[in-house]
Amino acid sequence: MLQIGPLLLDSPLLLAPIAGHCDLSFRILCREQGGVGLASTDLLNSRAILNGSAKTLELAATNDLDNPCGMQLYGNYEDPLPEAACWAIDHGAKLIDINMGCPVDKVAKKHGGSLLLRDCPSTMRLTESIVEAVRKHSGGRIPVTAKMRLGWDREHFVAPTLARDLESIGIQAVTVHGRWTVQFFSGKADWERIGEVVAAVKSIPVIGNGDVTEPQHVIDLMRLTNCAGVMIGRGALRTPWIFRQALELLQMGDNPIPERVFAPSFLYKCQMIRRHIDLLTQFAPSERHALHTMRSRIAWYSKTMGPIKPLKEAIRTALSLAEMVTAIDSWIEMASEEHEIRHKVVGIDAEFLANKNKPAFFSN
Repeated sequence: MLQIGPLLLDSPLLLAPIAGHCDLSFRILCREQGGVGLASTDLLNSRAILNGSAKTLELAATNDLDNPCGMQLYGNYEDPLPEAACWAIDHGAKLIDINMGCPVDKVAKKHGGSLLLRDCPSTMRLTESIVEAVRKHSGGRIPVTAKMRLGWDREHFVAPTLARDLESIGIQAVTVHGRWTVQFFSGKADWERIGEVVAAVKSIPVIGNGDVTEPQHVIDLMRLTNCAGVMIGRGALRTPWIFRQALELLQMGDNPIPERVFAPSFLYKCQMIRRHIDLLTQFAPSERHALHTMRSRIAWYSKTMGPIKPLKEAIRTALSLAEMVTAIDSWIEMASEEHEIRHKVVGIDAEFLANKNKPAFFSN
């Protein structure tokens, strides 16, 4: 478990607010695989929220299947971040996160994201106003956290001092991406520097982030840094089940046995793709948006599925969600037959195994 202020999470593993990828359908999909303690929305512009921007409201959408949900806000001291945080609480947020780490121009050029690391005194004043607004509006039941990078560049390693100062004004957890802003997403995340942030704070949890693409990376990062939790971003795009795998490793204790960790079959992966299409059908703002999303995601999923070029092409060229469903259903049927034949050959009850390995969301 992971305690963030008044919020107790069932798992110390968090799905990152991945810009352009972390929509409601994907958050639910990851939760259904197991192991997700908290999932966050895409980055939300504070002004756009209060102005009722349709696109931003779509990004902020949540429901009972997406619980607990964090909402990440970005902006600067000139923006209505305290008011946006109160709006988020009224619309389902169980945690408010302040983005202090995004390096992309869309965010940083508006003096938000990583640019907050270049003027720490102003960042402190801004954060204090958000913490106070959230405390009053929620009666102290909603924690405020911050996600940051190590600093703008190697000459400005501000994360330890900033994290300690943020703790002193009421921030209840910090997530640290182990890169400098100038790196964007290149190079290697510096996990050891994350450990220095852990050592700098008194009692709030520090959540490590960066280059976590395998379940074992969670174990390695937590052991090296003593961080209380791990946030996974791009690693989840191709393997949404990574949270379940990592949690199983953590539950094994000091001597984890990777071979005993859940390993999804080809059939399971096909069923998961089908489920993702179903979720998009239900929650995407339009069929056009759903089609675009799945055409992108099939490229990520295929990285773990071997030679599936015909399926990728069928998904890529489908003109409707119904066509996508037809395509994946044919692959599920073929995978089911192969699965049954394989286990009959080795003398294992195929029906029992098919049900045992079937995702929970396909149970009758």
